[in-house]
Amino acid sequence: MTKMVWNRILELLKGYRHLMVLALLFACLQVVFSLIIPIYTGYAIDQMLGVAQVNFSALVGIISKMAVFTVIAVFAQWGLTLTLNQLSYSIIHRLRCESVDVIEHLPIKTLDERAHGDFISRVVTDVEIISDGLIQGLPQLFSGILTILGTLAFMFSISASITLIVLISTPISMIVASQISKKSYSRFKQQSATRGELTGYANEFLENPMLVRVFSYQEETIHLFSEINQRLYSSGQKAQFYSSLTNPSTRLINNTLYTLIGIIGAISAMNGGMSVGSLSAFLVYSTQFMKPFNEISGVLTELQNALASLQRVIDLLDMKQEIEPEGLHELSAIDGAIDMQDVAFSYTDKPFIEHFSMTIEPKRIVAIVGPTGCGKTTLINLIMRFYEINSGVIRIDDWSLDDISKDSLRHSIGMVLQDSWLFKGTIKENIAYGRPDASDEEIIQVAKETYLHDFILRMKDGYDTVVSEEDTGISQGQKQLLCLARVILSNPPVLILDEATSNIDTRTERAIQVTIDRMMEQKTSIIIAHRLSTIEKADKIIVMKDGRIIETGKHQELLSKHGFYSQLYQAQFENQ
Repeated sequence: MTKMVWNRILELLKGYRHLMVLALLFACLQVVFSLIIPIYTGYAIDQMLGVAQVNFSALVGIISKMAVFTVIAVFAQWGLTLTLNQLSYSIIHRLRCESVDVIEHLPIKTLDERAHGDFISRVVTDVEIISDGLIQGLPQLFSGILTILGTLAFMFSISASITLIVLISTPISMIVASQISKKSYSRFKQQSATRGELTGYANEFLENPMLVRVFSYQEETIHLFSEINQRLYSSGQKAQFYSSLTNPSTRLINNTLYTLIGIIGAISAMNGGMSVGSLSAFLVYSTQFMKPFNEISGVLTELQNALASLQRVIDLLDMKQEIEPEGLHELSAIDGAIDMQDVAFSYTDKPFIEHFSMTIEPKRIVAIVGPTGCGKTTLINLIMRFYEINSGVIRIDDWSLDDISKDSLRHSIGMVLQDSWLFKGTIKENIAYGRPDASDEEIIQVAKETYLHDFILRMKDGYDTVVSEEDTGISQGQKQLLCLARVILSNPPVLILDEATSNIDTRTERAIQVTIDRMMEQKTSIIIAHRLSTIEKADKIIVMKDGRIIETGKHQELLSKHGFYSQLYQAQFENQ
């Protein structure tokens, strides 16, 4: 494991010093009183010298003390387990919160470049594995270290020479465990990465089950899933194999050492070097000295798996976030003028937009049209700062986007996209997503304006009906109307409609167009549409091709030029 992971573990523990101190106190009590018991066991043995030579009065006192020590040790063990469980779950809670916070602040580009299932795997599966590893590993670590130190002290008090033999032999067990641990850690790291890949792939085809069946891609899907699953099986099997070698290997070495100590101790007792009770206590201590190594090696599988998962979570936490400098301008009441000058942008090393300039006057309706892939949606992403431009400048009301806080920018712009999105919540909550303080009357009024009110009343619980993105009882068109209602309620000064009515039937679209027209009054509106009949009334139409503007003007002006726009328009109506 890298030094960085250890440093992050220490950083995590810094916030829970009080629990660490309490756990240390319980561990000390548990170890001390557990280790005193063998001494008194030896005292008890020494009180039984032979037949009819048993000191019962002394035995009663010794056994009474042993009972008290046992109760204290058991209580301390319970307290240690309880404290470390609280520590573990507190850390897991913090990791999950920090992971989600990081994901919420990642650039859109980072989210687009990675499988969403891999993020889910890190936040859910990997953190759960860390939890299991911490809960099993931390108690062993705390009590194990103290047990080793305590038993050494007691063994030295009984026989320094035999204790030195134990110390000399111990590194053999540690070296064996260390070598096996290195191999198993790399396998667990590979297993965690493959698990994330499998989760990502499963998430992809489960999100689009109908598409898989439309193209009869079931067999290929199963084949690809089986291939990743086989790699996961292989890496997991190797990880378990190497980790399973640790415990039997260390036990073999430790049991051999125990036998050697027993022989040497017996010879010493016969020569008067120690009493039989002291020998009995020493053998118990030697077992307890080896026990932490065996226990730690026994949970090494969980520990290695947890550390590999922790590495993946740390990688997520270290991803570059959208961090804005302080003192940026906060947009409030704006006119909505948008100006793009000499903008360049590329998704990869190959330029996509170069020397792009465009001006949108405030409170005007501007339509952007062009063939698929010409850069329409890219422009919207740049205006919203979902992606950052390579060079040039974009301004809103003479403010460069670099000088404006992203939150205030996005609060000033309302978007209705072709791909609608509903979160799991009531219809009322979904409509009021951008304005949680909206009254019921305002929500109902917006629903009426978007022709949703009657549909909502027919649902089981009306406006309190719980819906989600996967809800099959709501059509795509109705979902898009809900998203439109959400933007109308938030009433931003700038509107972006990206195929906002593409999933709505023609009759409803014509009816709702009155609402959309009223919504766009006194607002800067940008419309992206493939159905050119919906943008005939736009104040300006911008025609794009291959990442650049090739025509601008009003509908009739562009038709009279018989250029690219005219060709697009005629192509849509030539068969009607």
